[in-house]
Amino acid sequence: MPTGATFNAAGVQLAYDDLTPEDGDGSAPPVVLVHGFASSRQENWRDRDWDDTLLEAGRRVIALDCRGHGESEKPHDPAAYETDIMAADVVRLLDHLEIDRADFFGYSMGGRIGTEALYRHPERFNAGVLAGIGAATIEPSDAGDRIADGLLADDSEDVTDPLGKRFRLFAETTDNDLEALAACARTRTAPADWDEIAQVEHPVVIVAGEHDDITGDPEPLADGFPNGEAVVIEGEDHLTTVPDDRFTDAVLDFLEREGL
Repeated sequence: MPTGATFNAAGVQLAYDDLTPEDGDGSAPPVVLVHGFASSRQENWRDRDWDDTLLEAGRRVIALDCRGHGESEKPHDPAAYETDIMAADVVRLLDHLEIDRADFFGYSMGGRIGTEALYRHPERFNAGVLAGIGAATIEPSDAGDRIADGLLADDSEDVTDPLGKRFRLFAETTDNDLEALAACARTRTAPADWDEIAQVEHPVVIVAGEHDDITGDPEPLADGFPNGEAVVIEGEDHLTTVPDDRFTDAVLDFLEREGL
């Protein structure tokens, strides 16, 4: 049973939460949360106490399930998952909620979507936390096809590619539509454009774990943003960064300094 509301994003129904501090007066600054690939707003944020943490910090928390994920509709056409379309979904949610401007907080796939959103829709966002991404974001990669092949294998035991197997096993931890995720994977790994990144004037922090072998070093990517900074979470990898207290502290510090 859906746990939040839904809205129509150009013909695709997307689920979302819109949470406000209990003792607030309705003026809490909004931050929109965009989860990682094969995850959901519940797995990436709610289950790791991010909703409560941001609410306690006085934030209005808006979190969506990206198309193909969680409780949202799951197209099987790879064309439905172009990065600009998924970035536009975030703006469509802000439109639906009649929010003119918000801070952005995305992890992994959500960080890549945020890069696109800040470039294509600069007037709708203030500061951006782009976490779980790094130098690999601006490099060509065959990761999407490798992940998709792993997702579409008849059995996870048949997957020999380490990257494909990692995401297949992760996807099987929740009730995912593997065909939809494969369509998303084949489309979403196009590299970001250096020229576009150089035009993003928003304050941006790139955060990644020290041992994140999926995203690469966050510092070269941060250097490409005119107002970017990098934070490396020592000892953590792609899957262990999100619940780390140092990650929480870095995000809250950045939003306190640069957020709405």
